[in-house]
Amino acid sequence: MTLRSEDSAVAAPAAPVAPSTGPHPSLPDDLKAAFDAYERAIIANDLDALDASFAPGTDTLRGDAAGLLVGHDAISGFRSLRGGVPPREISEIHYRPLSTAAVGGPSSDGDVALLVSVSRFDGGGRGLQTQVWQRIDGHWLITAAHVTPRTPALDRTIWRSVGDPFLQGAWEGPLAGLTVAVKDLFAIAGFRIGAGNPAFLEEARPEKATAPAVADLLRGGASLRGIARTDEFAYSIAGDNVHYGTPPNGAVVGALPGGSSSGPASAVAAGHADIGLATDTAGSIRVPASYQGLWGLRTTHDLVPRQGMLPLAQSFDTIGWLARDGETLQRVADWCLSYDSSASTENVLGASQDDLPWRFLVPDEILACAEPATREAFSRLLAALSASDDPPSFRAVHTGDLDATFAAFRTVQGAEAWRNNGDWVRAHPDAMGAAVADRFRLASGITAAEESAARGELESIAAHLTELVDGAVMMFPTVPGPAPQRTADIDAVRSATLRMTAPAAVAGLPSISVPLLTLPTAAGPAPVGVCLVSRAGTDIALVRLARRVAALVASIRSRPTEIS
Repeated sequence: MTLRSEDSAVAAPAAPVAPSTGPHPSLPDDLKAAFDAYERAIIANDLDALDASFAPGTDTLRGDAAGLLVGHDAISGFRSLRGGVPPREISEIHYRPLSTAAVGGPSSDGDVALLVSVSRFDGGGRGLQTQVWQRIDGHWLITAAHVTPRTPALDRTIWRSVGDPFLQGAWEGPLAGLTVAVKDLFAIAGFRIGAGNPAFLEEARPEKATAPAVADLLRGGASLRGIARTDEFAYSIAGDNVHYGTPPNGAVVGALPGGSSSGPASAVAAGHADIGLATDTAGSIRVPASYQGLWGLRTTHDLVPRQGMLPLAQSFDTIGWLARDGETLQRVADWCLSYDSSASTENVLGASQDDLPWRFLVPDEILACAEPATREAFSRLLAALSASDDPPSFRAVHTGDLDATFAAFRTVQGAEAWRNNGDWVRAHPDAMGAAVADRFRLASGITAAEESAARGELESIAAHLTELVDGAVMMFPTVPGPAPQRTADIDAVRSATLRMTAPAAVAGLPSISVPLLTLPTAAGPAPVGVCLVSRAGTDIALVRLARRVAALVASIRSRPTEIS
């Protein structure tokens, strides 16, 4: 009889693989009992029992395809959000005693063991568990584990629909060979827009035409890999979704991916696609780019046509792209934002062919929103750039009251979001996650007078920011710090983040996040982006400038004295 993990039966030891020479020792009864108890707990999702099965302390390991978790607390936090595993049975268990020299400490012979087990799922497929167990204070505990799950058809936390390709682009063009993950807000002929909500998707009608932003990429030779997830109605910057799960962070195990362009960002970070076609209202490209170590460009407001894109707040909604490197992002920007036909249209997008000045402004108020470790790393970066062979100039500037900017932005954003989605929200009061539902509840109470007053405030704020970048480029950390863990309370992080990302949205300016900082965290080294903001219409030049900065940073880091 084999162990059925969904019931309490105890298995007889499975037959081991025939050894090449001599028999292997049999599985000790007390270790088998500990393994069986762990299996019952994992199917029942008994978090207390699972915590008790892993050794305490900071050295315990658990790895899978998403990455490595180090320390009992990190493993416990991951498990609290994962949920149970589907019904399965353990069809094989292989036991090998290990030398105590491999683990150190006071263990004696027979107190350390390797267990490799094969699981067969009732729904088809099989997985593999590799565990190191150690007898500690008389109890068998897991000190290291690696899980190989059954092969998924697709990661449904990242993708709504996916293919290889999903839609073929032109066979020739400057983007030929690249693949695109499209945020689930864009129209694709024959498919529905889902907006991150299953009830909305169920009622949506198939689109009759493809959005220009999608069609441009196809004409350039890129192929669509699929439709990627978004936070509900793009009304979040965390990247979580209560309906479909949270996409993995490709840079930091167990961390939030950043939203609302979480699906495209995770697809690019995981290597599933080369380009993420996304939107940015208050940071929805820049935040996931920073969290996952990507390049992310928010274009000048209204520069890329928004037809065929489900809106959140039209005064700020902007289209842009995510990529793993600056060269790919440059290819996309050059194709999608350039015109090379008549003299009357060649400059229609502004001075894109003119390089931006090698002068940077550091906004004091935005920098103050960053965490101390981020500010310190950013200061080291500026010092290294200033001491380089190609030193730019830096000057501190004031952006004004960020609390006032954020309050006015949130008011206008909420009023527009309610006009766009309020009827549907009223008709489906229980169809949304609690956080997004609460944002819509607050938005529903915004009065016309409050909206009008907020718009007046934003006009002067936008004018001031536009004046600042007339002859220089703003530079500051994209977000307060590394991506928070999924178990973290992110309300304070969200507030500080939006104060850093909203100003560029208010002024409609192009912004790019470049992965230039790395900070230590409990989950390991984590990326933090550096944001550059330039005057309207200089998007292509902004990407070039960002690549120039990144190349200079790379050359500095290649020297014996390294910055981080």
